[in-house]
Amino acid sequence: MSGNDDTGTPNTGEQIDAAEREKAKRRLLAQAEAERIPAQETTRALPDRRWRDGR
Repeated sequence: MSGNDDTGTPNTGEQIDAAEREKAKRRLLAQAEAERIPAQETTRALPDRRWRDGR
């Protein structure tokens, strides 16, 4: 037995593993999206008053 049936489809254990990997991948992507900071908020230039006084 090679873990595959006569039609070449993966066995039940491999299908479960693939489903678990896909579920974990979707969970990680959802978490990353929730924690993402929009580029507009990270690239905004704000003046630093400490350096203006020294000129």
